[in-house]
Amino acid sequence: MATRHQARAAVIGLLYAYDLGNVEISKFADEILEDSKIRNKQREFSYKLFSGTIESLDAIDGEIKKHLKSWDFNELGKIERAILRLGAYEIFIDKNDKAIVINEAIELAKELADDKSHQFINGVLDAIGKGSS
Repeated sequence: MATRHQARAAVIGLLYAYDLGNVEISKFADEILEDSKIRNKQREFSYKLFSGTIESLDAIDGEIKKHLKSWDFNELGKIERAILRLGAYEIFIDKNDKAIVINEAIELAKELADDKSHQFINGVLDAIGKGSS
């Protein structure tokens, strides 16, 4: 049985594909989640995260941009942007526990992104968390 961490990793993949211009990725989400062995409650969790993030993308991107300081949103790596979007959705929109969301985002960044990305993602999501308290 897949964990929530694995479900989030699969959602990062979907968000990454979406950001690359594959706006029809949601049609293939079921196959992708099945290939990753994301089933039952974790699949429902994944769908909620993915669809919620896409539906709230403008608000999420706006919130991320407010906390970037010296970074240009459009120059962020696509994996980093996907992790930030998912984390921002969970904190800012879905109101999930900030500590858990940030920890998960850090772990995903360590697994999927550049070496120092986890520190950057931690800082941005922490700022979003403080702003949405």
